[in-house]
Amino acid sequence: MTKKKTANARQERLEAARREQQAAEKKKTLILYGAAALAVVIIAGAVFWAIANDEGRKIAASGTIEGVQTYEYAGGAHTPEQVDYAETPPVGGEHDAAWLNCGIYDKPVPNENAVHSLEHGAVWITYQPDLAADQVDKLKDLTPQTYGLLSPFADMDSPITISAWGHQLKVDSAEDARIGAFIKEYRQGPQTPEPGAACTGGVDA
Repeated sequence: MTKKKTANARQERLEAARREQQAAEKKKTLILYGAAALAVVIIAGAVFWAIANDEGRKIAASGTIEGVQTYEYAGGAHTPEQVDYAETPPVGGEHDAAWLNCGIYDKPVPNENAVHSLEHGAVWITYQPDLAADQVDKLKDLTPQTYGLLSPFADMDSPITISAWGHQLKVDSAEDARIGAFIKEYRQGPQTPEPGAACTGGVDA
């Protein structure tokens, strides 16, 4: 092989190696760009989810359930006296030092003890004593096993009322979907003066 041919062969090998190196670098660059683009998509998705989720919490916290009435009461005021509450059933205010054990009651319960349970984050479903049995059974199914109260209540102006601290909803039927929405929003909700405080170990009606 002549020197010229040897030089040409060497040049061809160098060019081939250079092309391979360029191709490898191009492939590496594409992979890096692809990974960066994927990361951007993931981050953007996470940011969007966080914003949407936060907006969902804001909507829930703002109280969008139709018909809910709100009242302003400070927590922590105990009294041994019977209280003349402004709302029927009551949704806040002074209350007994002992809270009512959460659960299902087939007779009226003391307002002062039930209000203390509301202060701890319970929801209290009350119904007119003559409400149909199948409606009462439905309410029993809806009552949470924890931080939930159910009891009859005389002299209400609606068949069913559901209360949380400072919030109340009156409905005509146990089939009303707003009952479940109310429980989800206000049971141990942000309005609770003493979230996490016990709803057991108190008094029974």
